[in-house]
Amino acid sequence: MFNSKKIVIPSPAEALPGRDHAMPIYNEHFVLGHPIAPPMPPGIEQAMFGMGCFWGVERKFWQCAGVYSTAVGYTGGITPNTTYDELCTGLTGHNEVVKVFFNADDIAYDALLQLFWESHNPTQGMQQGNDIGTQYRSGIYTFNDEQYALAMTSKAHYQAQLSQAGYGEITTEILPASTFYYAERYHQQYLAKEPMGYCGVGGLGVPFKA
Repeated sequence: MFNSKKIVIPSPAEALPGRDHAMPIYNEHFVLGHPIAPPMPPGIEQAMFGMGCFWGVERKFWQCAGVYSTAVGYTGGITPNTTYDELCTGLTGHNEVVKVFFNADDIAYDALLQLFWESHNPTQGMQQGNDIGTQYRSGIYTFNDEQYALAMTSKAHYQAQLSQAGYGEITTEILPASTFYYAERYHQQYLAKEPMGYCGVGGLGVPFKA
């Protein structure tokens, strides 16, 4: 029963109650030195992605030229101000995600979408590699209509690429961004602090561009 709960989003009645107060934020990126929470400088836009364990995903994005800052956290669920331990019960509904702050003059949202599709397996449902659970689902969470349209177009394009390569249907959820709860300080830029730490991010080897 416990395992079945972890691959099904809980109902509001099943979800953990959470708390009223937000997680304390240490507002400096361990690698880039920039703030990880707003306000951001003029011209900095935001994107948000779920691709499995957020440690490896965050590193993928902070290494991109044009990315100003990144942060890991939880979104897409029910429990307010959830903790990591609560998330791992499967009873919050949240996904492990990375918020990306980027300068659109230096890197386009399209380029972030390409990195997203090529860097994980978007066909696994509530799973990524050996990591199983609702917190590991593939997701794009958009901040405006343009991002949503670009995300949907990119999904259709990559589905064609995957189908041609013999892979199944994409299970990625594409939704307007909801509340983002910052993860605990030790999760932020984890693989810069622990270079030998676990990283379960891996793509299918199918290029986004033909």
